[in-house]
Amino acid sequence: MSSGGRTRVAVMGAGSWGTAFATVLADAGCSVALWSHHAEQAAAINRERVNSAFFPDLVLPEAIQAYADAEQAMAGARFVVLAIPSQAMRENLARWSIPEDAALVSLAKGIELGTGLRMSQLVAQVTGIGDDRIAVVSGPNLAREIAEGQPAATVVACTSLETAEALQAACHTARFRAYTNTDVIGVELGGATKNVIALAVGMAIGFGLGDNTTASVITRGLAETIRLGVELGAEPYTFSGLAGLGDLVATCSSPLSRNRTFGEGLGRGRTVAEIAASTRQVAEGVKSCSSIRQLAIDHEVEMPIVEAVDAVIAEKLTPRDMIDALMSRSAKPERY
Repeated sequence: MSSGGRTRVAVMGAGSWGTAFATVLADAGCSVALWSHHAEQAAAINRERVNSAFFPDLVLPEAIQAYADAEQAMAGARFVVLAIPSQAMRENLARWSIPEDAALVSLAKGIELGTGLRMSQLVAQVTGIGDDRIAVVSGPNLAREIAEGQPAATVVACTSLETAEALQAACHTARFRAYTNTDVIGVELGGATKNVIALAVGMAIGFGLGDNTTASVITRGLAETIRLGVELGAEPYTFSGLAGLGDLVATCSSPLSRNRTFGEGLGRGRTVAEIAASTRQVAEGVKSCSSIRQLAIDHEVEMPIVEAVDAVIAEKLTPRDMIDALMSRSAKPERY
């Protein structure tokens, strides 16, 4: 599973994060097949060495070759990286033939609607592949900064440390530092829940509130995430690391974050439909908030921020109502 001595990796999805991660893999010495479901986009990437839809000013490495045919892209791959939105994961996996020995790597940060499955669980269910060949990548990974080669770090998680270390070697560069972890539950929950918290932070910012408010939402959002994670079997320490606090801070603090930006729009009075129609980027928290809330209900975990965001997305509350509801909750010890 190599090309000219290079590890071959297929990145399935030529959106912003898929393209950025493809550049990391190429920089790490891999031969990268970048799949797009748009034949015109794949042809343009190969012809112009630019993904004009997302990074029109960045030249892609020669080690990246774009494909419109999924089977060709995955042929001979050591890793198949799933860089597609969480709610589209099932339908795509169901029609692909995964190479027999490849490990699957999820970049998606969401929880499936209806089933409440994390992406690694969904991948296992659809493909029948064992957990030792399913990995996830999460952390403070704003795509634009990584595509530009700015220093960043991430977590690669798999129940098999051997698989995690192999993936670490495939994507570790001088500017992209990868750490291993075997706590897949914690890494995935941190990545999914931070998007919902970022929506709340964005709403506060859009409404004109300041740093005290946003810091409070971030901190209490982390407490909610830890409560749910521990109940589901995650290691508490994971949430103080890159895939927990690190990702939460980046997503809630940066104007490059699509979830925070989406929340800002809501705080300024725009509707969910208006904001969604104005961008080609997917704000995973908009879809996953109801799934995460349902997980909390099923496991009797109190998550008031997630609950409030879900109500705003469902247009049962306004952002102003959400803030009032959270502030009017009864007083409790901080470690309640």
